[in-house]
Amino acid sequence: MITRQEAELESALYVVATPIGNLGDITLRALETLKTVDVIAAEDTRMTRNLLSHFGVNTRMIAVHEHNERNAAQGIVNLLQQGQSVALVTDAGTPAVSDPGAIVVAAVHAAGLKVIPIPGPSALIAAISASGEGEHGFAFHGFLPATAGERKRALARLKESPETLVFYESPHRIVECIASLHEVFADTRDLVICRELTKKFETIQRVRLADAVAWLEADDNNRRGEFVLILSRPSMGAASGVEMAEAQALERTLQVLLAELPLKQAVALAVKLTGKKKNKVYEMALAIKAAPDAAAAATHDTQAREGPA
Repeated sequence: MITRQEAELESALYVVATPIGNLGDITLRALETLKTVDVIAAEDTRMTRNLLSHFGVNTRMIAVHEHNERNAAQGIVNLLQQGQSVALVTDAGTPAVSDPGAIVVAAVHAAGLKVIPIPGPSALIAAISASGEGEHGFAFHGFLPATAGERKRALARLKESPETLVFYESPHRIVECIASLHEVFADTRDLVICRELTKKFETIQRVRLADAVAWLEADDNNRRGEFVLILSRPSMGAASGVEMAEAQALERTLQVLLAELPLKQAVALAVKLTGKKKNKVYEMALAIKAAPDAAAAATHDTQAREGPA
């Protein structure tokens, strides 16, 4: 049974998590807050009205979405300064996590006003909890860039990360996104594909990254819905194998460049070609340059001990 708390509800911004699919996931505290605040700031008032109607909530709403958030933030600050209470909700899940809301929250903090979280459903946390990949921590990167080039560059910056990596993705880009993941990470990791979490056709599928696109294309339904993608930590064997291959490729590149260019120029060009850190490339270049001198010194020393043939 829900106990009304109008007298206790203080003037503040309440960041309220709402269901991501199953309406039964709403919390009692979230319902009580939505019923009691003066205003609900919603990403899409039509979608939120469906939720409120289902639970008999009649609180006044205003729209706060990605196109008006900066202007709306000041309006919410004004309401709070007048002593009113405001609930911030997104279409589904927890506001300000790859959804509108962060600008509003930051503005309220900047004005010296209070922010109160009302925790609840989150696609990110639901996916992590069901993936088996949360034990050693994870890094959440939200939605990757929409264009292929920017997406690959963003992923390339994460290639050396030892952490579990988590992304959101939409159905119309899911195949291209996973293809980019495989192109950058090769076979060093597994992928947990979570789609339609808490809904009727919820799917949680673990696959080798190399097999992920084939799994998506095996059934049209596999490409429908909203996705959370969890890229596992690299396996030690795969990681060491990839590192060895990359080191060998860098060594070959430097050998060719050093045969034609001075040391500094060869290092600079190798850094541009491989994307490796300058210090690492420079150390390997010095080792390559030193190797012939060491071999020559060893040959001379041997000849000196043995005398002429």
